[in-house]
Amino acid sequence: MALSLPGERSLAAATPTNPFAALMRWIAKARAARTRRVALQALLELDHCRLDDLGISREDINRARAHPAAAAQHTLNAARARNVKG
Repeated sequence: MALSLPGERSLAAATPTNPFAALMRWIAKARAARTRRVALQALLELDHCRLDDLGISREDINRARAHPAAAAQHTLNAARARNVKG
């Protein structure tokens, strides 16, 4: 029998034991991704003046679309901070 360190997890411990819970997590992630895509698409449909009011550009939105969900939010927030009119 092999001993493992306290910080190590076996592969069996990392896999979900309840397939229904795993399916529900996957569905939740898919819904969140779709909501993000729809929101970014809606931003692309705004005219230049509205985007300027928000402090972002179409280039910023396209950059956010290319990133994973967590990084996309940071991308748009960084763009808004960079384009602040003081």
